[in-house]
Amino acid sequence: MENSINPAKPIQRVLLVIAMHAEAMPIVDVLKLTQADSAIFPKGVPWIRYTGSLEGLFDIDVVVPGKCPIFGVDNVGTVPLALATFAAIQALQPDLVINAGTAGGFKAKGACVGDVFLATQVAYHDRRIPIPIFDTYGIATTKCTPVPNMIAALGFKEGNLSTGNSLDMTQQDEQLIKSNDASIKDMEGAAVVYVTNLLSVPAILLKSVTDIVDGVRPTTEEFLENLSTAAVALLKTVVMALKFVHGKTVTEL
Repeated sequence: MENSINPAKPIQRVLLVIAMHAEAMPIVDVLKLTQADSAIFPKGVPWIRYTGSLEGLFDIDVVVPGKCPIFGVDNVGTVPLALATFAAIQALQPDLVINAGTAGGFKAKGACVGDVFLATQVAYHDRRIPIPIFDTYGIATTKCTPVPNMIAALGFKEGNLSTGNSLDMTQQDEQLIKSNDASIKDMEGAAVVYVTNLLSVPAILLKSVTDIVDGVRPTTEEFLENLSTAAVALLKTVVMALKFVHGKTVTEL
């Protein structure tokens, strides 16, 4: 079922899809959202929904894919986020989706730990299908919903986002990330955009930098060390974005 969005209607419901609890909970706590009944989702899925409003201005839902029942870790990656985003859009019919999360950043593109980037374009770097046409289908370069007024008003950094299912990267991944002209890389953004485009819902991607991909420190070490710092920066940026959205139509963003 296609979501019918009227770009001339003020935004009344925003859905935030967030991969990790460490990224989501500061936002949930500051906005004073409450955990909602999960009956809107298929029986047995571990997805969690928090709901409320921004100062009574409009409805906000935060959806996280929850924990893996086998390994007990956050359900990260493209598949969990795509599934949860699809189900949440179908159930909640939001006017806007925000995928908020963390990412690796490239110092060659001006990224520093704690910077928050707004993705202007997404692509994959690990869907390598070396067959004519399938190769470009695999990379799936896609423009994000344009928000020039938000960028100008809030001074967000902009950049291309490259998505893959691994925290580290192979040499082939690195080559494709460079060809994608990426400023940041994550593990879910392009999948979220695939779903929002499929269902005709505008989407904004906000990514806080945890580690410098082209730096000298090991990615895993830097990611774990800076996750809480990046989550605080993400929280501030998400609140700014939500306040900017209030009273506006999609075309006014």
